[in-house]
Amino acid sequence: MLQGRHVLLVISGSVSAFKALELMRLLRKAGARVTPVLTAGGARFVTPHAVQAIAGEPVHQDLWSLAGEAEIGHIRLARMAELVAVVPASADFLAKMAHGLADDLASTVMLATDKPILVAPAMNWAMWGHSATQANMALLDSRGLRRIGPGTGAMAESESGPGRLAEPAEIFDAIAAMLTAPADTPLAGRHALVTSGPTQEPIDPVRYISNRSSGQQGHAIALALAGLGARVTLVSGPVSLPDPAGVNLVRVETAEQMLAACEAALPADIAVCAAAVADWRVAHAATQKMKKKPGEAPPPLELALNPDILATLSRHARRPRLVVGFAAETEHVIDHARQKLARKGCDWILANDVSADVFGAAENTVHLVGRDGVEDWPKLPKTEVGRRLAARIADEFQTATDPA
Repeated sequence: MLQGRHVLLVISGSVSAFKALELMRLLRKAGARVTPVLTAGGARFVTPHAVQAIAGEPVHQDLWSLAGEAEIGHIRLARMAELVAVVPASADFLAKMAHGLADDLASTVMLATDKPILVAPAMNWAMWGHSATQANMALLDSRGLRRIGPGTGAMAESESGPGRLAEPAEIFDAIAAMLTAPADTPLAGRHALVTSGPTQEPIDPVRYISNRSSGQQGHAIALALAGLGARVTLVSGPVSLPDPAGVNLVRVETAEQMLAACEAALPADIAVCAAAVADWRVAHAATQKMKKKPGEAPPPLELALNPDILATLSRHARRPRLVVGFAAETEHVIDHARQKLARKGCDWILANDVSADVFGAAENTVHLVGRDGVEDWPKLPKTEVGRRLAARIADEFQTATDPA
């Protein structure tokens, strides 16, 4: 699958560094060559001997190595591979990359490389959520770096939350997608922002308002856009789906978090708002579980409007060139979609009738509503809807760039 391909793997300091060993095994099994670079922090969690044994190549660690730097080793390393993967990418290493610091071999290589870069962040949930880390990640995203994860789950500190390193098989798939994508793909160099899944608006710590969206359609669109060469940021509410390979996934829960993640991902050329965002949230969510008391009426819930993500992106100062929304309707599907198109200020609306069993189903029937008319698509698998929309988007950009 990857016979003859060459990956430079940077292992930075995180307890999850042991997963880099399994990633190397998968890459070598697929025929790829792996050249490892180990930071001082990374060497606290995996030994150079283990890395070298699995990579089958010497481990590079020292910027000041007389032998290595006699041939300007950091420049040679930066240029020798087809792709640079940072697995795991610690908060410290992401900060170095974002701000161009070069105080060790690994960070110097990152500053000198002209190759595509994939980062797989891994850190404590509080470190990942810190505004400094989020700003650094947004800056790296804007420069065209690909990212996979982080996921949400148990951590070494007996805590749980977002910041968990993506699984080696997921990272392998992302690397394979980057290495095997043709250079002349129609959306190469474009950044696509896709929202997917439901949002969950808390009532109290154990209850929330949500909907039945599975995220299948949004994830299929993200995967299809990536397949046409776009750099994709997928902002997803809680779903039970595998992470699409080669896509920068940002997990959120609420509508406010989704809007913040979308704005952080800008600038983008394309925005596809496929998420089923809850229209309302509880104005004042309880900090403790609300208890049912015998003889008392249910507590009233005061609702507040959630932010309108589609309208916000459509009128944003950094508006994507093409903004696509979804209209899930139960009646007067086309009429309501046309009204939504005008009201939101987007370019296209994909309208679908959800009065039948669409949420969670494998197929969808949609109508592409634009200012110039309506395209009626037949009932299709959601994966095919994603591919058809991605192709339609690619055609739009190709038409716009063709000489008159």
